[in-house]
Amino acid sequence: MELAGVNWALTVTGFLLWTSSAFAAPMECHFDSRALCEFEGRHYSLGESWMDNACMQCTCLHPVGVGCCETVHRPVDFPAWCEIRVEPVTCKVTLVQTADTRLPCSPGEDINDPSHGSLQLQQQLEG
Repeated sequence: MELAGVNWALTVTGFLLWTSSAFAAPMECHFDSRALCEFEGRHYSLGESWMDNACMQCTCLHPVGVGCCETVHRPVDFPAWCEIRVEPVTCKVTLVQTADTRLPCSPGEDINDPSHGSLQLQQQLEG
């Protein structure tokens, strides 16, 4: 493939990945030049997209491969006693208690957990 062809393919790849994720900003993206434009037995054409079971939105970039971007917004500021859960079908993100994942994590305003990001920042600013 000529250099101009490679540049064109990279430009198209970036544009398609950027425009294909309009309903959620991608958090992490990857490109697989050997991947086929196929998911769950269905074949996709250039520019067509699908959502896989890991909440990744993939776009067919045939003949150069497949590009996929994560669509889940993961919280970054929560107590250490909580963990993130992502439901595979709905891609819904929830915070649950690490000790009992059936219970939601609701840290509230009166949190005194020193491992909590906001509290750490507040303590650093005050001290």
